[in-house]
Amino acid sequence: MRQDAGGGPAAQPKPAVGYAGDVSAHLAYDWWQAGDAVLVDVRSDAEREWVGFVPGAVALAWKQWPGMAMNASFDEGIKAAVPPGKKAVLLCRSGVRSIAAARRATELGIEAYNILEGFEGDPDDNGQRGKRGGWRLRGLPWRQG
Repeated sequence: MRQDAGGGPAAQPKPAVGYAGDVSAHLAYDWWQAGDAVLVDVRSDAEREWVGFVPGAVALAWKQWPGMAMNASFDEGIKAAVPPGKKAVLLCRSGVRSIAAARRATELGIEAYNILEGFEGDPDDNGQRGKRGGWRLRGLPWRQG
């Protein structure tokens, strides 16, 4: 289970190797709303279209569907999206791809954080997402369609 999986917001980032740290969806949202961070959704275009998206987040795929090929424009896109002095909070489906993206952003000189649980959270006992954590389950803003 992830560090903020109990439903309550984590007050502080959790240390991580290779990037600034892991944060709860609530903390990422607070930073984003305060203007301290840029929310970057690193899921594929297909995921955002089919599953839902966060209005106002920067859409910048880490890997692209079909085939989940690396996005050759990621480096350029993240540098353009995150101004100097701001943090990047990275969101994927479950909080795994966003770790790789946070590590790459850190290599590029950006203070980058992974959002724990991602957009949909971990799968439940039936293999379904959206019932065990995630941005949506935590009641944060999102839309579909």
